[in-house]
Amino acid sequence: VALVNNTTGNRNTAIGGSALVINDTGALNTAVGVEALFSNNGTNNIALGFRAGSNLTAGNNNIDIGNAGVAAESATIRIGSFQTRTFIAGIRGRTTGFANAVPVLIDSNGQLGTASSSRRFKEGIKPIDQTSEAILALKPVTFHYKSDATNTPQFGLIAEEVAKVNPDLVVRDENGEIYTVRYDAVNAMLLNEFLKEHRKVQEQEARITQLNSTVEKQQATIAQQQKDSQSTAAEQQREIKALAASLKEQAAQIQKVNAQIELQSVPPSTVVNNP
Repeated sequence: VALVNNTTGNRNTAIGGSALVINDTGALNTAVGVEALFSNNGTNNIALGFRAGSNLTAGNNNIDIGNAGVAAESATIRIGSFQTRTFIAGIRGRTTGFANAVPVLIDSNGQLGTASSSRRFKEGIKPIDQTSEAILALKPVTFHYKSDATNTPQFGLIAEEVAKVNPDLVVRDENGEIYTVRYDAVNAMLLNEFLKEHRKVQEQEARITQLNSTVEKQQATIAQQQKDSQSTAAEQQREIKALAASLKEQAAQIQKVNAQIELQSVPPSTVVNNP
């Protein structure tokens, strides 16, 4: 018998033995399956399957399909309990076309979600600094999955080896076993190392530019000095030539004066006229 204890609850649908059996005031619930929403007294819950949503008590706006749900939770969708694979049509090959699309992640409990990057969701923010240097010890490998009959080549990292380098770069499963690599964190560290190297390159380029400028100035100074030296040498040559000409002229004057002095020092000759 379903809904046997309902009092003020309204617009409920119960199909299956003991479906919504405890509900008395909850409304807008849909329970399909034996003992579906068995303990529920909430509102607007949907349960499909044997004992689906049977753990719900006062929760609202839940959808439980083949899952017993969790007491007092709200606004949660739970599908399946013992399944190990999921196939959903209409996803692969379909581009959303929206600029606000983000990758979907899944945790070890099977909960789907996304990674938020906004500052308003974070605390303890500080630069990565030297921590990212750990990725330089990582060893990328090629491999194929054991379950892949086609042996498709894959490329990546071995999580156990990554854990030895930095345990924060791996994810563990519900049993605490190493499961996969946090490639998003590896990418952030790669970016940090790239930026560090980029800054080094910029500093080196600035230093090279400064050195080139210094060399150019030195070359210009040397060229000017050579030019000044050549100009000075030419001036000195002109001065030497002028001095030589002056000396030559002075020598000629001296020689002329000496000649005149010699003429003046010669005694006059006496001519005797004998008849």
